Amino acid sequence: MSPDDGPHVHLNPGVRGLGPSATLAINERSRALAAEGRRIYKLGLGQSPFPVPDDVVEALRAHAAEKDYLAVRGLEALRVAVADYHRRTQDLTCTGDDVLVGPGSKELLFLVQLAYHGDLCIPAPSWVSYGPQARILGRQIDWLRTRAEDTWKLLPADLEEHLEQEADRPRILVLNYPSNPTGVSYSPDELQALAAVAKTYRVVVISDEIYGELHHAGAHVSIARFYPEGTIVSSGLSKWCGAGGWRLGYFVFPKPLRWLLDAMAAVASETYTAVSAPIQYAACAAYRPTDALADYLDRSRRVLRVLSDHLVARLRGAGVDVARPDGGFYLFPDFGAHREALAARGVRDAPSLCERLLDDTGVALLPGSNFGRPKRELITRLAFVDFDGAGALHLAEPDATYDRAWLDAACGPTAEAIDRVVDWLRA
Repeated sequence: MSPDDGPHVHLNPGVRGLGPSATLAINERSRALAAEGRRIYKLGLGQSPFPVPDDVVEALRAHAAEKDYLAVRGLEALRVAVADYHRRTQDLTCTGDDVLVGPGSKELLFLVQLAYHGDLCIPAPSWVSYGPQARILGRQIDWLRTRAEDTWKLLPADLEEHLEQEADRPRILVLNYPSNPTGVSYSPDELQALAAVAKTYRVVVISDEIYGELHHAGAHVSIARFYPEGTIVSSGLSKWCGAGGWRLGYFVFPKPLRWLLDAMAAVASETYTAVSAPIQYAACAAYRPTDALADYLDRSRRVLRVLSDHLVARLRGAGVDVARPDGGFYLFPDFGAHREALAARGVRDAPSLCERLLDDTGVALLPGSNFGRPKRELITRLAFVDFDGAGALHLAEPDATYDRAWLDAACGPTAEAIDRVVDWLRA
């Protein structure tokens, strides 16, 4: 072998065959196609269309000169503001000492699996990165059954059926709601029933509530209310605050899991050290209650509710089965009723369906198989985010007439994208 060949290839087994995150890959591909002059409708990456609230931007501007390393666990003022927010909105008993701040909740989800030695239980479908993170770390992944007729929610009986097998085995259950990819959420009664099962088997629950403030009725409830001793609440700025690129997330731990917080903080000190100082100072403003923030959230929810109602009606009218979302900006449409007609066009699974839609209509979606569903299912994940969020917020007055003309003005590209999908189905 020539010295010019370089060192031998010795990849970690958990990384072999691993590609880029599906959501990031579709965004990069959409950009490349648009750069070639194609009209592309970006319904693949779930990036909030709304701008960062003005007060939060001003706070970042005011603290841009902050340059010191901050505490590994996060800026004390921010941790206190986050704890106050969760006490105020969810009646949780927590303090700033229970909060760990990280460079996005995604990194914290990785670190908790690194620090806690146990299997990862994930309802299928679920967000694209839970499974790959576990695979990188060599953790066992247990996919939990859900059903379309239950709007893809995890049922307590199915959770218990799984947990009672090797009941003493350490496990982490990740529960994300409103859900990415389905948009559905859980009622307080449903959460209480799931909490009872998790408590019986002493499972650590990570409640991924990153879309909580985007519940379309403003009615998000945390499972931590019903299982406070075993639930870690995960959230951050990326979705409700429109600040995905700021990369700030956090975990709120119960007192009995302080040992896990300490372990994660130790790992953080040897990896990312601390989150960007200006971002942490600015984030304090996002967790203080103000009239301006309340109005921002009210308008955001109104836009998403009106838009999702329209999209669901259009898709159902074309024979596509789709659950009505409770929050966030996702749909999980099933094109199975068109299987025979699609097969005649060479479409036999979810990946080929997404390829044809992108080629023929310019609409970028993700296959349900990226979210833990079988490839043969003609299911896709649709992120209804391709519109000018600032303009939509401006038009989202309480007394506005929310008709098709309003949709075209506020959310035109997304409404047009669904028209293209429907026309393609009927061609």
